[in-house]
Amino acid sequence: MAEKRVIKNEETKGFSIQDLIIVAVLLAAGAVLKLFVGSVINFFGMKPNFIIASYCLAILLVRPKLVGCAIIGILAGALCQFLPGTPWLNLISELLGAVMMFFMMKVPFKFKKMDLNPLLSTFVSTVVSGGSFVVCLFVFMHMETSGLVAYIPIVLGTAAIGSVLVQLLYLPLKKVLNR
Repeated sequence: MAEKRVIKNEETKGFSIQDLIIVAVLLAAGAVLKLFVGSVINFFGMKPNFIIASYCLAILLVRPKLVGCAIIGILAGALCQFLPGTPWLNLISELLGAVMMFFMMKVPFKFKKMDLNPLLSTFVSTVVSGGSFVVCLFVFMHMETSGLVAYIPIVLGTAAIGSVLVQLLYLPLKKVLNR
C-alpha cells in the first residue's frame, strides 16, 4: 500500500486574511506618511522613506516566503507610481529591497536580550532598495557619476532613519498582533 504523505501546515500556509490586512494597512500608512509627512521631515536631504519602512515592517510581522516578499515589493513599487518620483524605477528597487528583507529577517541579530534584526535587516534592505534605485537612475536616466556618488550619504541616512523607525515599531506591533 502506498503511504499517504502528510502535509505540514507550514507547507500549505500562504497569506492569511490577517496577513493581507497587515500588509495593506502598513503600505497605505507608508504611502500617506511619505506623501504628507516625508517632505516636512527632511534632514539635509535625508528623509524617512516610509514605504520602505512599511514593507520591511510588514515582512517582519507576516514572515512570508520569498514569493510573498517579492509580491509585497512589487506592490510597494506599484504604490510608488502614484506618488511624486521617478516612474517605474521603484518597481525594480522595491522588489530588490523586499527580497533582501526576506533573507535578512532569517539572520539572528541579538545584543544581550534585545532583538536587533528589525534594525539591521531594514537598514540593509533600504540600502539595497535605495542603491538599486540610484544605479537605475544612473543607467536609465544617464545620470553623471558625481550625482551617483552624491546619493550615497542620502541612501545611508534614509536607511538609518527608516531602520530606527522600524525597530521602534516592531516590538509593540508584534505584541499587539500576538506574533
